[in-house]
This record gives sequence, C-alpha cells and structure tokens, in this order.
Amino acid sequence: MRLKTLALASAALFTLNAGANAQQAPVKIGILTTLSTPGGYLGEDVRDAILLAIDEEGGKLGGIPVQTLIEDDKLKPADAKQIAEKWLETDKVKLFTGVIFSNVAIATAPTVLEGGGIFISPNAGPSNFAGKACNKNYYVTSWQNDNLHESAGALAKKLGYKKMVLLAPNYQAGKDALTGFKRMYGGEVVEEIFTGLDQTDFSAEIARVRAAKPDAVFQFHPGGQGIAFAKQWAQSGLKDQIPMVVAAPSLDQKIAAVVGDAAIGIAATTHWNTDFKNPENEAFVKGFVAKYNRQPTVYASQGYDTAKLIGAALKATGGKLDDDAFRAAMLKADVKLTRGAFKFNNNQHPIQDWYEVKAVKGADGKVSLATAGKVLESHKDAYAQDCKL
Repeated sequence: MRLKTLALASAALFTLNAGANAQQAPVKIGILTTLSTPGGYLGEDVRDAILLAIDEEGGKLGGIPVQTLIEDDKLKPADAKQIAEKWLETDKVKLFTGVIFSNVAIATAPTVLEGGGIFISPNAGPSNFAGKACNKNYYVTSWQNDNLHESAGALAKKLGYKKMVLLAPNYQAGKDALTGFKRMYGGEVVEEIFTGLDQTDFSAEIARVRAAKPDAVFQFHPGGQGIAFAKQWAQSGLKDQIPMVVAAPSLDQKIAAVVGDAAIGIAATTHWNTDFKNPENEAFVKGFVAKYNRQPTVYASQGYDTAKLIGAALKATGGKLDDDAFRAAMLKADVKLTRGAFKFNNNQHPIQDWYEVKAVKGADGKVSLATAGKVLESHKDAYAQDCKL
C-alpha cells in the first residue's frame, strides 16, 4: 500500500513539473522606435501594429508568449545606442525591432549584432548593411532604402519626364533615395538639393525648384517633413505647374489625409495600400481601425508584417532564438502578409512588388490613396549581389 502511495506521489510530482516546464518564459522583444519629433507617428504605427498582432494571439506570436520592451529613440542615434546596450546587458533582450530612421539603424544595428542579438528592421533599410556588410542576424522586412525610390524613378520614366529636380534630407536614407531614384529614372537630373533632417521650412528649396524649371520634381521627406513640404508646395502655386513624383514615405495615408487637396495630382509608389484585396490585409485594416480608431499607414502594415514573420519563426523554433534555427525559419517566410507576395533575398532584404497610388477625394470629401497599377514586379535591391550569406 505504501509503495502504491509513493508511486502516485511521484507521478503527481512529475505531472506538476511537466506543467511548469510547459509554461515557458516569454521571449523578450525590444521595440526601439521613434515616438516623438515630427516623425513620431511612424514609430507609433509600427509599435501599435506589432502590439495588435500580439493582442490578436492573446499575448503571443506564433503561439509563443512574448514580452515587449518599448523605448523612444527620439531620433537620436546616441540615445538609441545606449538603450540597445542596456537591453542587451541588463534586460537580456536578444530580439530587436522597431527602428524607423536609417541614422538610428546605423548606430544601433552593429551594437545589437556584436552583442549577440537579432536585429529586424520594420522600416529602415540603409545600403550600408545590404551588401558586403550583410549579417545573418540582420533582417529588413520593409524595403532596402534604394528600392522604394527606384520604384518612383521607374514611374517618373513611365510618365515621360525628361528633366527633374531631386530633393531629400542629408542623411543615409536621403542619399539612398537619390541613388535609387536615379538608378531607374534615366533622365536628366537638373539639380540635387539636400535638406535638413529636422527641417520644416522649405521655402528656399521650393524657390530653387521654381528657378530650375524642371519637367517634374522628386522629393523624399517622411512624416511631418512630408506634410510640411506638400502644404508649402501647394501654397507656392507650383502644384499645378510642376508635377511631383514621390515614394511611400512622402505620401503615406496620414500625409494624404492631413494635407487634403494638396495631395491631389501627386504620383506616388508603394508596396502596400489599405485597398489591397487580400484576406490578411482586409483583416489587418479592420482590426487596426477597431483598436486605434485611425487608419493605418504603410508603417503600420510593416510593423504588423514584421510581427507575423517573427511569429512564424518563433513557432518553427519553439520560441528558441538559436541563430541558425531562427534564421532558417525567417528565411522560409511561411506566412501570408498584408502586402501580398514577399520573400527574402539572399541579403535578407525583401523581394516584392511595387505599385502606383494616387490621392483621390471620396464622397465624404476626405482624401485617401487608391492603387492604380503595378510598377515593378518581384523587385530586388542592387546590393544583394555583394552579400556572401
């Protein structure tokens, strides 16, 4: 009888221990993003979309419990680097995402990678890490910086513009923007104008464009800068004289809604839009609006897609962040995204389609973006050939 009792007690203890082991510690995800400055809404949308994906799974991604740490980098590379160091050393975070601006990515990615972490960018895709300096623990789920502006260059060429003035902020993403645009445009660049990353008064630059008399203008100014530029462009009277071609950051869903009629007539390109007709996107847009009472931007779609890719990888590895196993799962990309067709190139940057969008006014008087057709299909970046992964 005593032996039977001991056997039952041992079995109960085994069951208890098994249950405890099944309740694994959550995977920590560090969301380091820009939540202040005129570009703050970009980071807010990335953050909120990631949290939406986690909420939809009851605090999990891919069935694996996750814990998020969230900090505002304030668009200051030095601050971002310090936060990354703290998370690595004190909080034992291995999985990092959320970075919006390329100067922040350039400052933090090496810190994360050298500290044994995994860096997954939902937006910034500087050329610095796309070629020879690619890394097996560095992923970009949005675009390589040149790509989105290559699509704008291809659209400008299609529209027949022979002479153009190009404008962009004087930092890595701005330089990549002009490089990418020129790569696909092929026409004459009358002038290249670099602006400040925190600049909001573009009167002097607009005067230079007026004097140059180009066939069209290309400008890259994300977030609040894009809102300011579009408004001042319309106020200058050039809106109806010189056509404008931009990529997604310069005419996202929020910019179109805020500037209203000033957005009408701008030719733009993107890899995602709210009107994409696939079940994943329709569910995402509905869920985002229901939770946050606002329309998602392209940045929200990228945050959500990033969370889904992370979830697929965690599911495949059982929540383990072993570098090789996690990488194999990420590269498989066995998940449907809001943008539709997607896969990673050998340098772990996207291969995807690009579309033309136009600002249109609805019956309610509000301006939104409507997809007008495909510009580039299964487009790859120019740096992947130099990556030896």
